[in-house]
Amino acid sequence: MKVICGLGNPGERYRLTRHNVGFRVVDLLADRWGLTGAGRVREGAAQLEAERPEPIGRVLLVKPMKYMNISGAPVRAALRRADAEPASDLLIVADDVDLPLGRIRLRRGGSAGGHNGLRDIIAALGGNEFNRLRVGIGRAGETVDHVLSTFRKDERELATEAIATAADAAELWLAEGIEAAMNAYNGFDLAAPRA
Repeated sequence: MKVICGLGNPGERYRLTRHNVGFRVVDLLADRWGLTGAGRVREGAAQLEAERPEPIGRVLLVKPMKYMNISGAPVRAALRRADAEPASDLLIVADDVDLPLGRIRLRRGGSAGGHNGLRDIIAALGGNEFNRLRVGIGRAGETVDHVLSTFRKDERELATEAIATAADAAELWLAEGIEAAMNAYNGFDLAAPRA
């Protein structure tokens, strides 16, 4: 089974913050696939299971219901439940302050890059060999204040488009793998002028 895990902070207070774009990507996938409800909370994570057309098969959508910096244990538990391997079956969706709004980037592995949620997942899994999809939120002012802020009015349309594009990239990862998704979406800039 494939596992797509969006990172964020639980609770209404954080729902539309920049830090919660991972949750929003997972929510959008659930909506696209006709899944209803918030999912059953198991071992610290809301989980929804979907059956997708071949060649994809079963997919587990996961949102850790712990705070961002302690996401690792719920991710590890979801992988165990899905009998999934981190390197081949897991896609973590997270915000990235080092990417401008309107950009997404997929990678096969790598460091946490200063992201506390990714750092905790790496520690919980005992390695950094898992796929990740980073959604750019830009950088401004103090990092903590920035990631916990909502998108400004003039950013909301682009943020919504970036979340939809990230969901498209996640679906391509499911269907064709990380290389195809990287080739299609890395370098793509939604904020660039269009002809």
